Amino acid sequence: MNFEAENVKRKCDVDQPTSKRYRREEEAKSDSDNDENYIPYVSVKERRKNQMNTLRSRQTKYEKTDKLLKTDENDGLLSFEPRSTISLFDQHIDLKLKAEKIKENTREKQLKEEEKILESVTEHTALMGVAELAKGIQYEISIKTGWRPPRAISTLPAKQHELLREKLHIIVEGEDIPPPIVTFQAMKFPLSIIKGLSKKGIMKPTPIQIQGLPAVLSGRDMIGIAFTGSGKTLVFVLPLVMFCLEQEMKMPFIDHEGPYGLIVCPSRELAKQTCEIIRYFCKSVYENGNLPEIRTCLCIGGTAVKEQMNCMRGGCHIVVATPGRLMDMLNKKMLTLDVCRYLCLDEADRMIDMGFEDDVRTIFSFFKGQRQTLLFSATMPKKIQNFARSALVRPVTVNVGRAGAASLDVIQEVEYVKQEAKIVYLLECLQKTAPPVLVFAERKQDVDAIHEYLLLKGVEAVGIHGGKDQEERTRAIEEYRSGEKDVLVATDVASKGLDFPSIQHVINYDMPDDIENYVHRIGRTGRSGKTGVATTFVNKSCDESVLLDLKHLLFEAKQKVPPFLAAIQSENENCLFVGDERGCSYCGGLGHRITECPKLDAVQSKQAQTIGRKDYLASNSADW
Repeated sequence: MNFEAENVKRKCDVDQPTSKRYRREEEAKSDSDNDENYIPYVSVKERRKNQMNTLRSRQTKYEKTDKLLKTDENDGLLSFEPRSTISLFDQHIDLKLKAEKIKENTREKQLKEEEKILESVTEHTALMGVAELAKGIQYEISIKTGWRPPRAISTLPAKQHELLREKLHIIVEGEDIPPPIVTFQAMKFPLSIIKGLSKKGIMKPTPIQIQGLPAVLSGRDMIGIAFTGSGKTLVFVLPLVMFCLEQEMKMPFIDHEGPYGLIVCPSRELAKQTCEIIRYFCKSVYENGNLPEIRTCLCIGGTAVKEQMNCMRGGCHIVVATPGRLMDMLNKKMLTLDVCRYLCLDEADRMIDMGFEDDVRTIFSFFKGQRQTLLFSATMPKKIQNFARSALVRPVTVNVGRAGAASLDVIQEVEYVKQEAKIVYLLECLQKTAPPVLVFAERKQDVDAIHEYLLLKGVEAVGIHGGKDQEERTRAIEEYRSGEKDVLVATDVASKGLDFPSIQHVINYDMPDDIENYVHRIGRTGRSGKTGVATTFVNKSCDESVLLDLKHLLFEAKQKVPPFLAAIQSENENCLFVGDERGCSYCGGLGHRITECPKLDAVQSKQAQTIGRKDYLASNSADW
């Protein structure tokens, strides 16, 4: 028993220090907790001093914030200081107004910057003849004609004319604008012309004709902008036929005299088509109205000059020409513009973009007096409009829709197709609609490859591009227009102004590098109020900037935007529409501003590459 008691005592002695150690740790921990919760005593004087320092630091912070938000006194905005008497709601409204003002200032700065860029790239040399520039000749009065609007229309109040323009979405700029007229009869056209219009199925004028024809008949210079297939050709053809009739009846044209009117077109096919339209109405006037014969001459490259000279020998009233052949004939004195008083540049912006700007300026130098100048296009950016106004006298700008907008009668379909699958998928697309179908490609090699492939598959197809001779191009167009061939494969030589009324489907084998070319391409269908379909193949090889323009063009026309196209975003997506300007003022694209215009960058880089190059080549040739 003693042994057991002794063991228990030893055990207690061993356990006792351990329990005491734990108890000491707990006591130390509770002491430390009490130290943390302990708040030292601070005197009243010290506390007031700390409160004053806190208030001063807050006041300094508010003053710094207020300096950042304050605007000039001329801004007309209230900027109140952070006081307790002003509610948070009022402060919120004030900050919102200031933020909007800052945003407006940013927009104004952007617009000023874009104006400077546009001014720097705009051609400052006036679109006038050399003699007129040298002598300082400036015309201030428009050419007078014998046409007057009907009294019942001219006496109507100006507000009623404005209501009609708003109803038809016609935007007009200029001074002393002639009133719009809604019927051909009220425009005082002879019965023979009205019969000719009826045979073509044209019963009433389109919006561009309602405002454009009275302006041209009044002798005013004009810039006409309207979507493709809207009837722009008749706006400058019908008045010219009337003016030539008037001149022929007063004093008949003698041998080698003329022309009175000159129409310049960028492509041979467009010039030929315009000449055929003029000849149709001249024939209608001559046969149905017992009026003098109006002679028209076509001057284009690829044809014999001798035939054109024979046409000019008997006296010519109207000449339709391309810039290259016209310059050649003017320089060789085969053609004179001594009595020419009517000049029309069809697809004027495309002509200037294609490098005919100097030729057009030289053509102006051959005129011996004032002329009535008309410029027409579906895509005419502000750059071209400002440049063209230097050649116009009191111009009237008639705009139906936005310049560069696609026709609303065209159903636009964009499909993602790999490069190697394009030519096979083309056969499936041809089955969407009945023939005829028009296929566009960017390169001549692609046109030849597509043409050969379709022929191997049994499709009746023809192809045209700039590498083919004129006889082959003319035959292809005639076979396609007459219905002998179902498919026409072409480059952009067939995209400008050509009229194929029966086309229901246009296929873009590739997306063009310029959104303006896309608008012209799809404009070959959906003409004269009819509905058409345009299918475009795109893939990774397409430039992203052009796809952005295409996306916003589809949005504008309220077309279906495919998901892969909608996913493309611009870095400055919120800055595409600034003020009244939409998109780029240089090329007309809606997916970018002029500060990011790829076309402008390409032009400037090309100009930079050519600086000093001619001198370098000349020096090398001299060494040889």
